[in-house]
Amino acid sequence: MLAETICAAVSAAGLGIAAISAYRKKFLSAARIAAYALVPLGLVMTGAVEWIADTAFSPVAWAGFGVLGIAWLLFLSTRAVERRRAGREVTAGGADPRAVAPAASAPSRAVTAKPQAGQSAGEDFSDIEAILKKHGI
Repeated sequence: MLAETICAAVSAAGLGIAAISAYRKKFLSAARIAAYALVPLGLVMTGAVEWIADTAFSPVAWAGFGVLGIAWLLFLSTRAVERRRAGREVTAGGADPRAVAPAASAPSRAVTAKPQAGQSAGEDFSDIEAILKKHGI
């Protein structure tokens, strides 16, 4: 009952401020203030304020939130256990658990290409060195 009275008083005060604003020829501001002032009154009329007040002061409602939290933790923990088991089954199968796709983890040919007979390992980076020298690095 107290919450409804406070909401009604806030709405009345807001509508009074909107009337003063409209008297001063600030109609856009007055309409916006009136809209904000009518929100608490609408919440009281729909019963949302009573529901919030009943929920906030109800031990049964808080116990319900606790039960929902426990259920959420159970869902998360079972999912983590399933992920671990799936990782162990893959490892037991002989595959690498980190490899998602075998083709994706294969190194590229440019990196694994061995130097030809007349080249040394340092000549592979000659194009990179040329780019760095061009930029002054």
